[in-house]
Amino acid sequence: MALYVGYTLYYLWQQSQPVPIVYELVSPEQRTLVKRTTVAGNMEARRQVAIKPQATGVISSLLVEPGDKVKAGDLIATVKIIPDMAQLNEANNGVASARINLAEAQREFDRTQALFQDGVVSREEYEKMSTRLASARENVTAAESQVQVVTRGQSSRSGGVSVTDLRSTITGVVLSVPVKEGASVSGTSAFNEGSTVAKIADMTDIIFHGYIDETEVAQLRVGTDIELHLGSMEDVTFPARLDYIAPEGVMQNGAKMFELKATAIIPDSVTIRSGYSANASIVLGAVNDVLACDEKAISFEDGQPYVYVLTSSPDDIDHQQFERRAVTIGLSDGLSVELKSGVKKSDLLRGNQIKEQSKGVGIKIVK
Repeated sequence: MALYVGYTLYYLWQQSQPVPIVYELVSPEQRTLVKRTTVAGNMEARRQVAIKPQATGVISSLLVEPGDKVKAGDLIATVKIIPDMAQLNEANNGVASARINLAEAQREFDRTQALFQDGVVSREEYEKMSTRLASARENVTAAESQVQVVTRGQSSRSGGVSVTDLRSTITGVVLSVPVKEGASVSGTSAFNEGSTVAKIADMTDIIFHGYIDETEVAQLRVGTDIELHLGSMEDVTFPARLDYIAPEGVMQNGAKMFELKATAIIPDSVTIRSGYSANASIVLGAVNDVLACDEKAISFEDGQPYVYVLTSSPDDIDHQQFERRAVTIGLSDGLSVELKSGVKKSDLLRGNQIKEQSKGVGIKIVK
């Protein structure tokens, strides 16, 4: 009975003792660190153009579909002009006015010619009236041509140039055709950007287009080699070279972002479609064979990094003793950080606290 009571008292005393706080130990070692950032973006052609009509009308014929390959100058579509009544009325008024001026110039020329033949007026006056008559005839022709342009989109003096014919301005692939035959389209002007009939891109020159946060853009340099990972192609990477960093940022979702463009090197055997999502892996910095440790061993106070170095025996788990020591750190890859000064390779550093640690159980040293 006395033995049972004694054991009970000992057990209760043991349970009342505080559980020792135990930390895992981190061992610094030589490592190669590479700091990277990932930028989300899209693959697209460097040169993309939107084909727009110069005059308002209706699509009378559409000769291409998405995916078609076209050359510069190929006919894309034709537009049937719907004359603007204000422009047509102005053009007709111009013809009437030009014809009135021509009739007046003709009468003055006939009168001056008769007087010149009688020797009443000088040759200079005769030639002046002759020039005025020729100018009046030219004005009539120009006014009639303007009526033809307003009503038909071309004139007899245009030499075959027509605003009703929409032609490709580059050699490439038709990405989209947002209109159908019979659809009304508006022409480009100083006040209207016009309707897009087709979008064409040169798919032989593909770039990565994305945006990077202002906290990382200062570490980038034009000419940096990057790796592209396409969402549509697992385990496939393409090299690229950064060739554009925007000089001015834009606000996106409350953050200042800077535009990036990189020229992708795509093998001939791979087909890239415009709009593929991609992630660019960019190296921001790298160091080789430096003393480093896990970031969990680093603490900060007032911006100064420091570590806790084990001063007791690694085997004495229940009575760990640490010394706080300031350190100088360098590059971090997100998991490990470079230790420039303050510790040696043989030191053991305090890591995360182990919540449950039974007495007599060994502690793992993390490298």
